[in-house]
Amino acid sequence: MAQTYSIEFKEEACKRVQSGVSAAQAAWELGVNVNTLYTWMSHFREHPAEPFVGSGNLHQEDAELHALKKRIKNLEEENDFLKKASAFFAKNLK
Repeated sequence: MAQTYSIEFKEEACKRVQSGVSAAQAAWELGVNVNTLYTWMSHFREHPAEPFVGSGNLHQEDAELHALKKRIKNLEEENDFLKKASAFFAKNLK
């Protein structure tokens, strides 16, 4: 499962890069992928007042949405199977 980071952690990482530490060095020190840090920096530059608003619950909501979509797919498959089975038995009764 993917690691999630707090908004404060992301902001501090971005401020560290802005203070002159290279992104690669900051990422290594913080134990984060450098590409992840670049993504955070992009958000931080685009919306300096509130760069990561809502990102804390986003991962949880995505996981929940994924689970619900998977459940819908399984139920649709079960429904299709039951339709075929009932048609088969109805045909054999005639």
